[in-house]
Amino acid sequence: MANLPKTTSKGSAKTYDGLGIPLILPAWIIIGFFLVIPVAMMLVYSFLTKEFRGGVIWEFSIGAYDQFFFYRGLFGDSPPTIEWTYIGIFWRSIWQAGLATFFCLLIGFPTAWFIATRTGPNKTIWLFLITIPYWVNLLIRTISMKFLIRDNGPLNEFFLSLGLISEPLHIINTNFAVQLGLFYSYLPFMVLPIYAAVERYNFALSEAAADLYASQTVTLTQVILPTVKPGIIAGCILVFVPSLGAFLAPDLLGGAKNFMIGSLIEEQFKGAAGNWPFGAAASMILLSLVLIVLTFYARSQTKDQI
Repeated sequence: MANLPKTTSKGSAKTYDGLGIPLILPAWIIIGFFLVIPVAMMLVYSFLTKEFRGGVIWEFSIGAYDQFFFYRGLFGDSPPTIEWTYIGIFWRSIWQAGLATFFCLLIGFPTAWFIATRTGPNKTIWLFLITIPYWVNLLIRTISMKFLIRDNGPLNEFFLSLGLISEPLHIINTNFAVQLGLFYSYLPFMVLPIYAAVERYNFALSEAAADLYASQTVTLTQVILPTVKPGIIAGCILVFVPSLGAFLAPDLLGGAKNFMIGSLIEEQFKGAAGNWPFGAAASMILLSLVLIVLTFYARSQTKDQI
């Protein structure tokens, strides 16, 4: 027993010394091939000229960005005015994504707290129930939602049978339907990060606050929320970013009058009438907004660590 080799944490940390590049290389290849190259292509396409039958002509132009922000008349020879149509679609996308994030946080925080405070197998069961929707494709779930809330769907028939309403509620093809679809699609993205943060929370802090006669409200706002803040911020980003670029919920539940930026981008790459440079420019504008959000998040994390 005395001759057994001793292992130390320092020695184990050096197990993979010299293998850093080979270990990280597969990840960099995947990121480069499936992320960096496509984004670079979109950036290049956004500065090209539209080909009449679809595709692009390899001539430099900023016309796609100009089209997004300015209207120059039917033939392009009028004085420029602000193009509120596309800006309005972009703004609708922002507030829809913001509302989805707010409602997911409103429901997701108490849900995550409830699950994290369970004991034994109950916690596993609740986590299992949260992740069940992801066993089914998002497209199928969205179509199922459309079937459920349509004018003659099961939801309206149920309310009519109970006498709660005298005529079907018109939910489909409204902003409310889009919001419902976004909320349903991305709620688990809010629950799981907050759950992870609450599970690491030291409940002795709450007991100490109670010993100091702090109310439940003070304990929540001054002790619990600052401690689980990283999980809340992570959940908000995981909901806001995909909601901002979503196109399935707006297309299937919102209709043509409730377009979001994701739907606008998708339309530009469909069929021969699509405008690839404009779709690429809209994608770059959307990406810029996402990067701004992530930059603010990174800065807030850096300040908290300092």
